[in-house]
Amino acid sequence: SKDSAGLCVRFQTSSGTVHVKWEVTGGLAMPHMPATGVSGVDLYAKTDTGWRFVGNGRPHAQANEATFGPGAAPELCLFLPLYNGTSSVQIGVPEGETVTAAPVRGKPVVFYGTSITHGGCASRPGTAYPAILGRMLDRPVINFGFSGNGRMEAALGVLLAEVDTAVYVLDCLPNLKPEEVTERVEPFVIPLRAARPDTPIVVMENIAYQAGTFLHAPRS
Repeated sequence: SKDSAGLCVRFQTSSGTVHVKWEVTGGLAMPHMPATGVSGVDLYAKTDTGWRFVGNGRPHAQANEATFGPGAAPELCLFLPLYNGTSSVQIGVPEGETVTAAPVRGKPVVFYGTSITHGGCASRPGTAYPAILGRMLDRPVINFGFSGNGRMEAALGVLLAEVDTAVYVLDCLPNLKPEEVTERVEPFVIPLRAARPDTPIVVMENIAYQAGTFLHAPRS
């Protein structure tokens, strides 16, 4: 819950060069996830045809620096580390250039789920699926993905109902047993619907795991 997954900094600048300093609070990598995703930052630039990837700031210590050359762009977005806490972020441009906040967009999309929603095991912060959808929809994203959790406890439904959102996306099945689906999903959704009667609620199915049984059709 203390990780910066889903957090980003959207800004505009007159400079074609951006320098970023950031500091994380924990270890840089995990055995199954690279440091670029756990502790790195991603810069994206907005274009006439959507967002494009500019570069990844690769971490080497808890305090890091990276320089990006996005060129002229109407808006930039810096995605923060997925599986680490971020204690500070600084954005710098050459003297004489300006940096301002990007315009406010619409209501956010709220994602609630497991480590998959959290961002595991994306190679970069901008490639976690909530971040991808946020760019596609051009909306803010709130990432309530909790590694090892996201089990539709009733208290979380009460908390989610406090958020004025464009849509709720519930992606909890990877960490729920079949009997827990029966016990928890409906009691979770009904109070949420009562609190937000006009807000869409998307309940996602599970994914096919890379270690799952592989079935192939016989050759004809």
